[in-house]
Amino acid sequence: MTTPLLLHFQSRQQSIEERLAAGKKIREKFPRIQQGYYKQAVNRVDPVSILEEQAKTRLPELVPIRYARMLTSPFAFLRGGAAIMAADLAAGETTGINVQACGDMHVANFGVFGSAERNLIFGINDFDETLPGPWEWDLKRLVASIVASGRFLGAGENLCKEGVMAAVRSYRNRMKEYAYMGHMELHYATIDEKHVLKAMPAHQAQIKKMMDKARTRTQIQVLGKLTDIVDDKYRFRDDAPLIVHETHSQAGRPIEEAIGLWLASYFPSLLDDRKTLLTHYRIVDVARKVVGVGSVGTRCWIVFLTGNNSKDPLFLQVKEAQASVLESFVSKSVYTNHGQRVVAGQRLLQGAPDIFLGWGEQDGIHYYVRQLRDMKGGVQFVPGKTDTDNIPAYSELCGWALALAHAKSGDAAIITGYVGNSDELDEAMVRFAVAYAGQNEKDYEALIAAKKSGRIQVETS
Repeated sequence: MTTPLLLHFQSRQQSIEERLAAGKKIREKFPRIQQGYYKQAVNRVDPVSILEEQAKTRLPELVPIRYARMLTSPFAFLRGGAAIMAADLAAGETTGINVQACGDMHVANFGVFGSAERNLIFGINDFDETLPGPWEWDLKRLVASIVASGRFLGAGENLCKEGVMAAVRSYRNRMKEYAYMGHMELHYATIDEKHVLKAMPAHQAQIKKMMDKARTRTQIQVLGKLTDIVDDKYRFRDDAPLIVHETHSQAGRPIEEAIGLWLASYFPSLLDDRKTLLTHYRIVDVARKVVGVGSVGTRCWIVFLTGNNSKDPLFLQVKEAQASVLESFVSKSVYTNHGQRVVAGQRLLQGAPDIFLGWGEQDGIHYYVRQLRDMKGGVQFVPGKTDTDNIPAYSELCGWALALAHAKSGDAAIITGYVGNSDELDEAMVRFAVAYAGQNEKDYEALIAAKKSGRIQVETS
């Protein structure tokens, strides 16, 4: 008897050559050169209106901080404007080839993190917007961010374009490698420290420094950085409005009650061995924390737990998960809880997720949970301090990590058939990246104008 599940398996048994050919055939309907086309839509929604619409579901007292962070530069605006770019990308054509898209792909969304085996792995590190969608949306957002970040850092246009070419070339070459790789081998594939050092031979000192710093970002380091001793007990250090203690949750529940409900909801999402480990810890303190750029205004809590003694801390981040910015343009998530959507996407794309990664719901708010700063690190984008000569090599590494994520969640052979071996897609993406970086700068100016007119309120401290 043939079951629906067996039919599903059989439908994926085309040979590599057949899937390569299918991808190549898609070029007839949507040539690679057209990937470089971007023109502002006639009926394009005002970008500030999109941000204002998002603000309706966020904590109103924190929205001015979000605007302030986005106004620091066009690159910061791009980072916070995932919803704006999603609408622009959805207005264009696609190949119809879907993957588990990150949804907020940009150069600052990569870094190193500790695997369950305590090895440092390079990859994507934020999945709030993840949802199945077109592979090229992630790639286009990545290349636009290369130009935006390069300009922010003071790099010349040629160096920015070189970075885009390096990222797309790397994406194509790695995707071809994954197309021929065994499925189990691909499943276990990661980009470890040795891979990173080999990929950036001219920048060994900077990479080692980043890796060494990541190794120091342990639970003990968080203890020293975010806590003080109050009445002989460690407590989170208030830093209003970024870190604050509150007596009640946003739903009006006492904090102790809210945390109890949160834990009861989150606990079932963990594997049994993680549940056993977590039961050895007790909650000591809780605080609300402002994080990121685009995420500012969503509810986020940090939880301090201790085990055997004060030198056995565990810090968890409880972060609200709202609908993905892609959801208006693709199919809705199969998960009713957006926290579960984020967790499922991270497990699929990252390859070595946090052992305490889980999700839950409280008072109608969806959230996901992860460890706070557990061996996490990344490149800092600081004008005058960040070496712009690193842009092509780092962009190449990002292209590799994106290819690995897409290969694990999609069909590497079909994508390879479409992207091909020539630099036609690379050159098209350069044109798109430059055009969209220009659009992003205009949108940034629109937010500045909204501030000046009093349309939006911006945190000035």
